[in-house]
Amino acid sequence: MTSSHQQITPADATIVTSGLGTKGPEERGLPESLKYDMDLCLQLLREVLGEYDKDLLSTFDTVLSYAVEASTERFSETLVDPHPDENGLEKAVETIDAMNLHDAQLLARAFTTYFHLANLSEENYRVSVLHQREAEVEDNQAVDPVNEMTNAYHQLIGEMGPAKAKDLLDKLEFHPVFTAHPTEARRKAVEGKIRRISRLLSDNRTLGGSDKKENTRRLYNEIDALFRTSPIALKKPTPVEESNTILDIFDNTLFTTIPTIYRRFDDWVLGDKAGLVEPVCPAFFHPGSWIGSDRDGNPNVTAKVSRQVARKFSDHVITALEDATRTVGRNLTMESDTTPASSELMNLWNHQKEMSERLTDKASLISTKEPHRAVMLVMADRLHYTLLRDADLMYTSCDAFINDLHIVQRSLAQSGAKRAAYGPLQDLIWQAQTFGFHMVEMEFRQHSVVHSRALEDIREHGLHGERGPLQPMTHEVLDTFRALGAIQKRNGIKAARRYIISFTKSAQHVRDVYELNRLAFAHPEDVPTIDVIPLFEQLEDLQNSVDVLEEIIKIPEVQARLKATGRKMEVMLGYSDSSKDAGPTSATLALHYAQERIAIWAHRHDIDLTLFHGRGGAVGRGGGPANRAVLAQPVGSVNCRFKLTEQGEVIFARYGNPVLAIRHVESVAAATLLQSAPSVEKTNTDMTRKYTAMATKLGESAHSRFLDLLNTPDFAPWFSTVTPLNEIGLLPIGSRPAKRGLGAKSLDDLRTIPWVFSWAQARINLAAWYGLGTACEKLNDLATLRKAYEEWPLFSTFIDNIEMSLAKTDERIARMYLSLGDRDDLATKVLDEMELTRKWALQIVGDEWPLQHRHVLGQAIRIRSPYVDALSVTQVLALRSLRKKVDKEELSTSQQAGFIYLILCTVSGVAAGLQNTG
Repeated sequence: MTSSHQQITPADATIVTSGLGTKGPEERGLPESLKYDMDLCLQLLREVLGEYDKDLLSTFDTVLSYAVEASTERFSETLVDPHPDENGLEKAVETIDAMNLHDAQLLARAFTTYFHLANLSEENYRVSVLHQREAEVEDNQAVDPVNEMTNAYHQLIGEMGPAKAKDLLDKLEFHPVFTAHPTEARRKAVEGKIRRISRLLSDNRTLGGSDKKENTRRLYNEIDALFRTSPIALKKPTPVEESNTILDIFDNTLFTTIPTIYRRFDDWVLGDKAGLVEPVCPAFFHPGSWIGSDRDGNPNVTAKVSRQVARKFSDHVITALEDATRTVGRNLTMESDTTPASSELMNLWNHQKEMSERLTDKASLISTKEPHRAVMLVMADRLHYTLLRDADLMYTSCDAFINDLHIVQRSLAQSGAKRAAYGPLQDLIWQAQTFGFHMVEMEFRQHSVVHSRALEDIREHGLHGERGPLQPMTHEVLDTFRALGAIQKRNGIKAARRYIISFTKSAQHVRDVYELNRLAFAHPEDVPTIDVIPLFEQLEDLQNSVDVLEEIIKIPEVQARLKATGRKMEVMLGYSDSSKDAGPTSATLALHYAQERIAIWAHRHDIDLTLFHGRGGAVGRGGGPANRAVLAQPVGSVNCRFKLTEQGEVIFARYGNPVLAIRHVESVAAATLLQSAPSVEKTNTDMTRKYTAMATKLGESAHSRFLDLLNTPDFAPWFSTVTPLNEIGLLPIGSRPAKRGLGAKSLDDLRTIPWVFSWAQARINLAAWYGLGTACEKLNDLATLRKAYEEWPLFSTFIDNIEMSLAKTDERIARMYLSLGDRDDLATKVLDEMELTRKWALQIVGDEWPLQHRHVLGQAIRIRSPYVDALSVTQVLALRSLRKKVDKEELSTSQQAGFIYLILCTVSGVAAGLQNTG
């Protein structure tokens, strides 16, 4: 690959106008609607590329043609010939390698643009399937077959009876915690264009005539702008800017979608009474956030930032509630003659009048003889003054606002206006109950070592620096608790009460946090209420977790919180560091057995346990379908509450589209309910016991194999050479550095996100599967493995996730990356284990190629492969140029910058193509 701008004419090749056609049997069964949209997107993109530069279009077609040829060869060889003929791939490599740097950058942007369009096509297909299923549901069916939550509830009723099922429903909580972990490789400007294209694409198939022409013209405009927009942001976002991720999904989906989810459940459970009686569905969705409060290894998150972000969340949600309250209020035009106000409502009105005659007089002018409307308009005005922090008029808490809403609701119901009482007004109540005045519950997190060092500093120099100046970090630690207290005072305890300790290794780490919380305040009454949550991450910590918890509950502050909360306690488990520390197989099993032990311990101490799962989007970080993960949990570890981290591309994928957001939340809520069903509990318990011996052998062998790789001399520098690890660290996709910065100089200090992300970019995905093949080979009992796959939910979920990960690997391209390192011994270990794991995973599942039994997903991944391959080849060739000298001379600064930009463009594109990368 050259760094000059000389135009290289691409080799002649058949122009590929579709990624589909007759290239392979896996492509012919793609659903027609999905095939139509993907063909349309490719057609529109090719038009845009041709308008930009006909030579670019020709190159795009040439490379795609060779990549499709290579993919077809690969598919055929996986079934027939163990020695692939890499002619198609070789021609793609030759073509890209002959390109100059500028043209290669444009080519990478073209393929990246296609992936964004392909993702939208698949998203639209999933939405259309859900709509079609809904349309086929009969009104007289006992449950909605599309709504997993109603199915789960009816199953509970059948197994436990209505009373116990209702008790479980009332306990239900789904608590997603949105994080700023940088695995979303798209810049925000790109996301906005993608949203607009999504709407245009979904409208395209229903329009005709001039409307369709205009819609198509707008599609061209947006796709052209998307291609011309750099996929790489100009700078890293600040933590305050990162909070826009939550505001974006709040505005586009959550605020209106969550009450819709509650309503859908009520519609099926209550039938004709829905909307006429009090709701059955509780406000079970409780969003949390680490954005602006997770300071573990991120020096950019300061106490000042936490205050700013909390204020931003609060102002935004109060504004939304004000608008909704005004809208609902304006529609309550029932006159007092037809809908008389209750005495309770009139008391509220009089209270409002005493508070401000100005506001009540204004409402009376608008709503003469419409008492419910008048009261609601004053409530909306009070929300406005809550934003302005007017002490005379503001609501002091969201609970006070909800109480007023309930007064209006009861008055309407008593006067016979039940549809008004339990219609849009109930939606508003649900919104207030779900989001409060804080929008999300901010959770603070810091490394245990930071607390220890701060206390050492204070003990040496005095709290106020009497014996010498305190370190800046110590001041920041103390200011963090003051910020937490200020947020609580402004927005309520729910807004910020959780404090998570990364790398908790002893009860002393919990004592440290409570001590620092006290030391931060001069007056005891100012000390905020906090729940300190231990986070067990590494293998040794998971194994010691119960012993540590046994000491933690002896701490006076913990005992006080247990008493105050009805013995509720939260424990967090880290999937990321445990996987990097022990390997995916050992980590999965260690986490499962740790949960089982912690659940038994909690039951013994009469503790109402919530386990918080620090999961990522990628399989190597505990990713995969959340609903299946819930159902596979040990007995007693869920208790109708499921809490997990949602981050990076997963946030956009799960919550970016309202229909898919409904599906995701209902699915997770259903699994959270169903996990307590006797049948599910029995299966998990019996199968865990049945396959413990097998799992132990697999875990030990896989762990040994994983450590053998990591402990190979000079593994860390080799890893950074054969993957774009260093370049990923340059991506402006998150405010947090790739390293924690606590002094370590090896992989121990490397965050799991770049560890997983880098292997995914190299088309190896090692973090998801390494060690399993050797473990299965050593066990050498396919019959037992297949039986475990059929019977044990944990094992079947694990194997399915590994198969999905293997579907996104490519041995031929992996070899190109591994060759960058000049370490045949390490490359051989990786490739041999990949081949072995692939063999055993396919044998266990019974597939000939990965995801063969997952009809749409498997074929969609195969159709994407040629496009991903083209980007991967571009990336590895750029890495090769960057890693080595050109003509025995070092690259110039501008040449280095050009290659780095090209690599970053391909990173963004590959991430979009593979999807769950981090």
